Amino acid sequence: MIRSMTGFGTAESDLGEGRVLRVDVRTVNHRHLSTSLRLPAAWESLESVAAARIRAALGRGRVSLAARVVVGTGGDGGTGRGAEDDGLRLDRERVARAVEMLRRTCADLGVDDRLDASALARLPGAWRTEPGAPEELPSADDFAACVDEALGQVSAMRGEEGRRLEDALRRSLASIAATVDRIERLAPGRLVRQRDRLRERVGALAEDVEVDEDRLAREVAYLATRWDVAEEVVRLRSHVELFGETLDSEEGRPAGKRLEFLAQEMGREANTIGAKANDADIAEAVVSIKEELERVREQAENVE
Repeated sequence: MIRSMTGFGTAESDLGEGRVLRVDVRTVNHRHLSTSLRLPAAWESLESVAAARIRAALGRGRVSLAARVVVGTGGDGGTGRGAEDDGLRLDRERVARAVEMLRRTCADLGVDDRLDASALARLPGAWRTEPGAPEELPSADDFAACVDEALGQVSAMRGEEGRRLEDALRRSLASIAATVDRIERLAPGRLVRQRDRLRERVGALAEDVEVDEDRLAREVAYLATRWDVAEEVVRLRSHVELFGETLDSEEGRPAGKRLEFLAQEMGREANTIGAKANDADIAEAVVSIKEELERVREQAENVE
């Protein structure tokens, strides 16, 4: 069974006092496992926990994990998704003193003392940032459990998407296998037709000369060697079978790179058959295989 590299998961954990830990994980396709973490500045100690959980759950893909603490319900129906506790605070006392000083100054100078929210927000020192205290951090176990829950959703989504990818790949694989069988049936007929064409040409050029059947046989044998696609057909069919066995595998290990390699090798054999074809029907069959292989490569690029 294969898995896609596209997935999303989110999990929340109640930390008490109206505070909720939230973890979001997104994954997209990538040649290797690439991890990007966005955690509050005071959470450096939890980065290794998140990275370890990701490595244990996922084999390949670009993974983006974001974690934060939200406070209160925020009018969201009690889901715990409120304002993010990022340490940003309004220094109310400082603002109040500044407003009082401004009003006294305005009264002394006889100017308008109207102040709006925009003016207050621009007062020097109105805002300050308080780093989270150690006791506000979730424990490593709570954080790991929340990360695991989000990764579980990601894995489930990747598995469901993987089943859809597998269905598409199997359809393309069946089409390629059927076309390979067609090429194998068509190949012998080329030599018979070429032998007959050679006989006709020799007869047309030298009407009174009897065709040398031995020489004709040698020419046909030479063409048979040049046009022989038996080895390519065998290898192409072998790659198709191995591709299917990889899809059938229950090991659960990442298979995307293996599938991409097999698709590349199938393309190589198809190109060789096309170069040796010298037959319109076989050339058309090779084009059909290449079209299916292009679909296979596009799908395999998103397989874990």
